[in-house]
Amino acid sequence: MIGRVVNFFGDAAHAKARRRLLWATLVVVFGADFLVNRDHGDFFWDFIPGWAAAFGFVSCIAIIFASKLLGHQGRIMRDEDYYD
Repeated sequence: MIGRVVNFFGDAAHAKARRRLLWATLVVVFGADFLVNRDHGDFFWDFIPGWAAAFGFVSCIAIIFASKLLGHQGRIMRDEDYYD
């Protein structure tokens, strides 16, 4: 069972299925945000449907780009054979 999961996420042949799964998950999370009761929001953006899903997605992408920038431009990342 675990071998099938590892092969699904690691094999390039399953890239199209992974992309479809990603988009389906994003649509479900975005759609579920419309079911939340919004009577007690503290800020104006708390009342916008889909805000939490969109903000989470954008901030996750920002974290990925910031970490890559720090790793490559900030010289934090080292070569594979650095300790050899």
